[in-house]
Amino acid sequence: MAYTFEKMADQHRTAVIDIFNYYIANSFAAYPEESVGYEFFDHFLDITRGYPAVAIKDDTETIVGFAFLHAYHSGQTFRRAAEITYFILPDHTGKGIGATVLGQFRLAAKEQGIDTLLANISSRNEGSLRFHRQNGFEECGRFRRIGRKFGEDFDVVWMQLEL
Repeated sequence: MAYTFEKMADQHRTAVIDIFNYYIANSFAAYPEESVGYEFFDHFLDITRGYPAVAIKDDTETIVGFAFLHAYHSGQTFRRAAEITYFILPDHTGKGIGATVLGQFRLAAKEQGIDTLLANISSRNEGSLRFHRQNGFEECGRFRRIGRKFGEDFDVVWMQLEL
């Protein structure tokens, strides 16, 4: 299956939020406990302003995921670091999409003077932790038992990739 990447824009609103809500309802990957409304997409557009953000389409033109970079911190002191986020529907994981996005974002980050990518991951999201380790990220911090979802505690794991 071939995948294409489009700059994330308003026409992706419904599909992106539906994917995000899937992960809210079915996993620890998205932190909210309750589904978000379609207006939440505006938050994604706001935090990604000036950073790469893509909607991912399969060969039938169906949006199967999205990914973006955003500032790690609003202070100018931290402008050399960005946080990476991806949500790809389960039927499309393990097919190289995440690695392709990471490769594209690495190049875009370097062009913007970003030399560190950070990922913020639930300790109960083993697939994401494994993916990031396999792609050169190292655990650089852990906040123990600060999250609770589905009645279960979880850590927030920070992973870092120096470009």
